[in-house]
Amino acid sequence: MNIPDDLKYTREHEWVRDNGDGTVTVGITDFAQGELGDIVFVELEPEGSEFDQDEVFGTVEAVKTVSELYSPVSGEIIEINEALEDDPEIVNNEPYGGGWMVKIKLSDSSELDNLLSAENYAELTD
Repeated sequence: MNIPDDLKYTREHEWVRDNGDGTVTVGITDFAQGELGDIVFVELEPEGSEFDQDEVFGTVEAVKTVSELYSPVSGEIIEINEALEDDPEIVNNEPYGGGWMVKIKLSDSSELDNLLSAENYAELTD
């Protein structure tokens, strides 16, 4: 299982990349996509939507299940990955690359300190 060291993680299996400019990129982990199986649809709240940490910002639908996506940080969606609309299986093939979900402008950057390191996330998925 792939767990990049440069990302932060949630207990709900989202990953967070700090873009260094007050924004983060969010997606689901390799573990999550593997557990879900073949992803057939991704539904995301639109740009401009604001969320508190742990609020639902979308859903991922796989062949046998639907899973909610929880915002790892508080903030505003400034970009959604529109490629997922036509090609949701990118999440299965590139969970940390082309399969990203949203970019969020942070309301409180200190929330990043509460997320899991790669090492802590690896322990969670063992």
